[in-house]
Amino acid sequence: MSPKALFSPIKVGANALKHRIVLAPLTRFRAAEKTAVSSDLQVDYYKQRASNGGLLITEATFISRLAGSYPQAPGIYSKEQIEAWKKVTSAVHEKNAVIFLQLWHIGRVGSKYLNPNQEQVVSASDIPVQGKTMEGGDYEVPRALEIDEIKAITNEYAQAAKNAIEAGFDGVEIHGANGYLLDQFINTSSNKRTDIYGGSIENRTRFPLEVVDAVAEAVGAERTAIRFSPGGAFQDMKDDTVEETWGYLTSQLQKNHPDLAYLHFIQSRSNIFDPSQVNTVDSLEPYRKIWKGPFITAGGFSTSLKFAEEIAEKTGDLVAYGRAFIANPDLPERLLNGWELNDYDRTTFYTHEAEGYTDYPFCNEKQ
Repeated sequence: MSPKALFSPIKVGANALKHRIVLAPLTRFRAAEKTAVSSDLQVDYYKQRASNGGLLITEATFISRLAGSYPQAPGIYSKEQIEAWKKVTSAVHEKNAVIFLQLWHIGRVGSKYLNPNQEQVVSASDIPVQGKTMEGGDYEVPRALEIDEIKAITNEYAQAAKNAIEAGFDGVEIHGANGYLLDQFINTSSNKRTDIYGGSIENRTRFPLEVVDAVAEAVGAERTAIRFSPGGAFQDMKDDTVEETWGYLTSQLQKNHPDLAYLHFIQSRSNIFDPSQVNTVDSLEPYRKIWKGPFITAGGFSTSLKFAEEIAEKTGDLVAYGRAFIANPDLPERLLNGWELNDYDRTTFYTHEAEGYTDYPFCNEKQ
């Protein structure tokens, strides 16, 4: 099958892309531990994966000190962080690539012990995640946010977006997926509120839509994007009316912000923790029919390369790759030429060194 659709140009915001292969946002834990400042390793990593006219989306990046804290995940709320990110954006722009920063608040999946004064984690409601943390313990019971706090966090998203533009990013992607704070408001399983942010679809989606409003006003709609995971179960997410909920979100964005840079959706059937799973079902057509702008589809394409090509040919979507892009810094060139891909090493995904991060060979290095 010809990959011609993946290598056709498209405009994303004010940026003219030359192909539709996107680096998916991938948490990798290579920033400084105490300051959440991005490192020289990250400069190399993103520069390696930059291609002429390609789009990179950074790892999820904390919008404030209380937005959550994983050891060595980056932030975008301090001057030092802004200055460090400038090295990344400069390196990427040297290769004529486009880079968006993903904005992150993790809500109830965080831990008070990683907050500066052991502040309780927050969410839509006081409902903890069912199951065990990566360390094997129970998730903490969150505190339901007050309305004035929701407004304050909305402003933090807007300020983080401004900080990202100051750091040289071409735009920002709001993380509204995967069981993090905005997704906790969207899903019925985690949102039992009775005020204007709970109950109906209109109320449960109010917070993410207000964040899009605020970010678009702060940096421009053409520099604003958002990521969703309709029907996703990661981190104990469940919604009673999936297609209606995310259909409403998409229709509101089409109505109020048709000039957003893009919408980014994750296929609900993909499971990143099952390497044997091959994605063969497209669950995103209902939302693609509503949204008229650029649409990124993600979820399991690293092990479903032919299906990714089929999606691109059928829909014209941009396609986000995660694991394949980790192991193949020159992924667009390999896909264009049908060259063999490096295998990824899952054991190094969340370590802190160059191994498994910046030491994967380019195809021309293996000749």
